[in-house]
Amino acid sequence: MMKDWAERFWRSLSLAGLLAGTLFFAASLTPSLIPRGFAVQGVLSGIAFSAGYGIGTLGQWLWAWLELPAPQARGMRIAKQAAAVACTGIALAFLWQASAWQNSIRDLMGMEPVESARPVQVGLIALAVFIALLAIGRLFRLVGRLVSRRLRAFLPRRIAAASGIAVAAVLFVGVANGVLLRYALHVADSSYRAMDELIEDGTSPPGDPQKTGSAASLLSWEGLGRAGRDFVSSGPSAEQIGAFLGREAKEPIRVYAGLGSAETPAERAKLALEELKRVGAFERSTLVIVTPTGTGWVDPAAADTLDYLQGGDVASVAIQYSYLASWLSLLVEPGYGSDASRALFHEVYDYWTTLPKDHRPKLYLYGLSLGAMNSELSNELFEVLGDPYQGALWAGPPFASRIWRSITAGRNPGTPFWLPRFRDGSYVRFTSQQNALDIPGAHWGPLRVVYLQYASDSVTFFDPYSFYRAPEWMSQPRGPDVSPQLRWYPLVSFLQSLVDLAFATTTPMGHGHVYAPQHYIDAWVAVMGLQWQPEEIARLKAHFAAR
Repeated sequence: MMKDWAERFWRSLSLAGLLAGTLFFAASLTPSLIPRGFAVQGVLSGIAFSAGYGIGTLGQWLWAWLELPAPQARGMRIAKQAAAVACTGIALAFLWQASAWQNSIRDLMGMEPVESARPVQVGLIALAVFIALLAIGRLFRLVGRLVSRRLRAFLPRRIAAASGIAVAAVLFVGVANGVLLRYALHVADSSYRAMDELIEDGTSPPGDPQKTGSAASLLSWEGLGRAGRDFVSSGPSAEQIGAFLGREAKEPIRVYAGLGSAETPAERAKLALEELKRVGAFERSTLVIVTPTGTGWVDPAAADTLDYLQGGDVASVAIQYSYLASWLSLLVEPGYGSDASRALFHEVYDYWTTLPKDHRPKLYLYGLSLGAMNSELSNELFEVLGDPYQGALWAGPPFASRIWRSITAGRNPGTPFWLPRFRDGSYVRFTSQQNALDIPGAHWGPLRVVYLQYASDSVTFFDPYSFYRAPEWMSQPRGPDVSPQLRWYPLVSFLQSLVDLAFATTTPMGHGHVYAPQHYIDAWVAVMGLQWQPEEIARLKAHFAAR
C-alpha cells in the first residue's frame, strides 16, 4: 500500500519542478549574513526547494499549454529517473559543503563550528517542509479545478480555468490574511502586552525621590512598563562611576514614560518634560532624547557607556510608543513610532530653546534599530537650523530609514555601501567594528551625526529588491564579518535575507544587530567631542568587556 502511494506520488511530481527545486535547494545552503542553526536552515531550504519546484512546474505547465513538443511517456519516465539521480547527487554534494559554508561566517564571528550531523538534520527538515507546502499547493490546485468545472457550464474552457485560479487565490489569501495572520497578530499582541506589564519578582519602585517611578515622581512605577522600569533602575550609580573614574561623579538621570503613563504620545511627552524639570535634567551638561525600539527597550550598551563617559553628568529621556517587537511594530503600526518621537523631541526642544545658551545642556538624539529610524523622523533640518541641537547617534538603522538611505545613496565614489563616506565628513560619519570616525583633514560642523552599523546587520542591509538583483553591499570590498563565500542567487538570496532579518539579534555581540559597548564608546566620544585619553578609553572598553 505504502509502495503504491509512493509510486503514485513520484509519478505526480514535475520533472522541471524537481530540477529547479534542487537548484534552489542547493543555493539556499550557501552562506548569507547571519549564521543559521540546522532547524532554521532546514525550513529555509524546504521553502526554497518549494519555490523552485513551483517555478519549474509552472514553466512545464506553460510549455504544455502553448502546445509545444513534449517527450513521449517512456522518454519522460527515463528523463525523470535520470533527473532523480542528478538531483540527489547535487543535493548531497551541497549538503556536504553546507557546514563549511556556515562555518565561514561563524569563524568571522568567533562562534563554535556546527555539528557533524547537521546535513542529515537539514535534509530531513527540508523534505518535511517541502511535502507540507506541496500539499498546500495541491489543495490550491484542487480548489481551482473544482471552481473551474462549475464555471465551464457558463464560460469558455480557458476563461473558466483562469477564473478558477483567481477564485482559489482570493480564497487562500483571504484565509491567510483574515484568519492566520489575524490570529498570529492577536497572539503576538497578547504575549508582548503581558510581557510589557510584567513586574518581575524582586523589583520595587525606587526609594530615591529623584528617580522616575518613585513615590515623588510624576510617572507611576507600574505605568512605565517592563522596558521602562528596567531603563530607569538598571543604570550605573554615581558610586560605581566615581570608583572607575577615580573622582566624584553624579547620579545619572533617566526619565521614561511608558504606554501606561498616558493615553497619547503627546500626553506622554508632556509628562516626560515635566519629569525632566522636576529632577533637574536641564541643569546637567548633557541631555539625550532617546527613541527606544518597538518593545520600548533602550540598549544598556548605549545608555551605560554614555553615563560613564559623562561622569554621570547626563540626563536621558524616552517615551514608549509600542510593546511589540520592532518588525511587528513596523508592520501593524507604521508611523506611530515617528509620532511619538516627534512629540517628545518638540516638547524637549521647544523648552530647551527658551533657556540661555550658556546655561543649558548640550542636546543629542539617540536611537537603535526602529528607534534610529523614528529618531531620524523626529525633526526636519529646517526646523532646527536657527538653534540646532548638537548631534545624533543612530545605531543599526533599518533599511527603510529615509535619511540613512539618502545619505548612503549619495556617498562618495569608491567608498563601500556598508561603510560610506559622505562629502567632507563635516555633518555625518559612519563607523563599524573598527573605529572609522577620525577622517584625516575633515572637521566636524556644528551638528554631528554618527551612524553605527555592522556589515552583517541584516536589519540595515536587507534589500527588498534582492530577488532579481544583487544588493550593493555584496560588492567588493566586503565588511569584516561577511563571508567571502557569500554569493547572490535570484529569489533564493531574497529568501535568505528574510530569514536573516528575522534572526538578526541571534549573533554574538558585535555582529549582526547586536551592538557592543566598545563600539558605542567610540561613537559617543566622536559625536559629543569628548576629550578622553586613548588609554582611558581602552580601560573603559575593557571594563565593559569584563561585564
